[in-house]
Amino acid sequence: MSVAIGCAAQSSDESLSSSTSLVEPEEASGDVGDLEDVPLTAVDDSAAPSDADVDALAGIPEVKTTAAVSLRKDADATAGVLAIVPEGMVLQVESQATNGFYNVSWNGVSGYVSASYLAPEGNMSALDEGEEDAAVDVDGDPSPANAIARAKLAMGFSYYWGGGAWTKAGVTASTKGSCTGSCPNCTHRGSYGADCSGLVAKAWQYGAKNLSTNSHPYGTIHFVRDVAGKWKTITRASMKPGDALVYNKNGSGHIVIYEKGDAWGAPTVMECRSCGYGCVRNARSFGSQYHAIRRTGF
Repeated sequence: MSVAIGCAAQSSDESLSSSTSLVEPEEASGDVGDLEDVPLTAVDDSAAPSDADVDALAGIPEVKTTAAVSLRKDADATAGVLAIVPEGMVLQVESQATNGFYNVSWNGVSGYVSASYLAPEGNMSALDEGEEDAAVDVDGDPSPANAIARAKLAMGFSYYWGGGAWTKAGVTASTKGSCTGSCPNCTHRGSYGADCSGLVAKAWQYGAKNLSTNSHPYGTIHFVRDVAGKWKTITRASMKPGDALVYNKNGSGHIVIYEKGDAWGAPTVMECRSCGYGCVRNARSFGSQYHAIRRTGF
C-alpha cells in the first residue's frame, strides 16, 4: 500500500474534541533542527578500541552511541554495514564480541558496534520501582508502565505523517514500512508507523486502543495545551516514566515520550522523529521551548 501524506498546520484556536478523527500533524516542519533529514556519515571505526573502552562497558545492559557509527554484520571493521546508527541512540547489549566490538540490538536489528563509540546508558530504573516492563500487558489499562511498553514496541517502525499504528510483535523487515521525502511532502509505504503525536496518543491510549489500528486523534497543537481530564503541565524536574515533552509554536511542533534520566540534561526518550530517523529510542537534550505534561491517571 502506498499513501502520500501532505498536511498543513492547524489554526492555533481550533477546539479540542475527544471525537476528533484525524488532525493535521505539524511536527515535521521547523522543529528547531530536531527533525531535519540530514544524511548521516559514520565515523571511521577501523582503529581497534582500547582495553579501557571495552572494560567500561562490561556488564552494562544498555549503551548509547557517542557518534554516528556503523552497525556491522560481524565483529570486524571490514564487515558489511547493516545501518548507520546516529549519535545518542540507545542500544541493548546482547553480548561482548571479539575485536572490541559489542553485539547490540537497535530498533529490532542485531549487529556489532565498536566499543570506541559506545558509552554506558546509565541505570536501568525505567519505572518508579526500578522494574523493567517485560511483564506489562500492553492491552491492559493505561499506566506509566503500560505507556512505556506500548511505545517501545513502536521503535524501529517508519515515520508515518498522520499515522499511529504498529504491532504487538514489534518491528520486522516486512512490517516496518518506509518514508521518503521531506514531510509534510513525504510518501509513506506500508500499513504501520507513526508520527510524534501519533506515538504519544497511542501509548497513552487515546484514540483506537488496538496497537495495529491506525489512529491519530491529536496533534502537538492539542498536546501543548492542558486539557481537563486528559493531560496537564508538570515541572520537568518532576517527570516520571510515561510523561511527555512537547512544544508547538508558529505551526510546528514535536512531542516525545520520556523514559528516564535528567529531563533538563539528555534524557532517554522514545519518539517518531522524522522520515530519515523513523521511530527511535535515544538519549538527547531538549531546549526550554519544550514543557512537560502528564496523562491524567498517571
